Amino acid sequence: MISKERVTALIDERIEDLKKDLYVVELTISANSVIRVELDKVDGYVAVEDCMSISRNIEHNLDREAEDFELHVSSAGLDKPFRHPNQYRKNIGRRVKVKLNDASKIEGELVSYNEEGIELMDRVKKKIEGRKKKEWVEDIYKFKLEEIKETKIVISFK
Repeated sequence: MISKERVTALIDERIEDLKKDLYVVELTISANSVIRVELDKVDGYVAVEDCMSISRNIEHNLDREAEDFELHVSSAGLDKPFRHPNQYRKNIGRRVKVKLNDASKIEGELVSYNEEGIELMDRVKKKIEGRKKKEWVEDIYKFKLEEIKETKIVISFK
């Protein structure tokens, strides 16, 4: 069986050589030797060339004669939930949808992140007592990380 430590070392070696602030979001190796690597970047997006470079480093340093494997290296998709703290940091200022453990959902702009939790801000029109028409009000929501089931970017084509 291909060791996770060996693959991690090969990935880290290439990431260090590239000097592009890449990091591994997820690394899995299945029982039938399917290696899946998902990457992200602290600022910006992962280039195809970065995935190819890491893929080649793994491919060239693992012995197919000893054990055959299937390799998939990709960027963390926009449609997938956050799985790494850097993904929260990177997306401050973007609109996200948060599903909580109690099955409730909230959408808003990710305002802040720390090891304890996140803070969202949402603008909604509400009727204010003593006023004739609805006005824009900013609501702030704070959640501890343990309350959150998943967080995803809201993809908008506006």
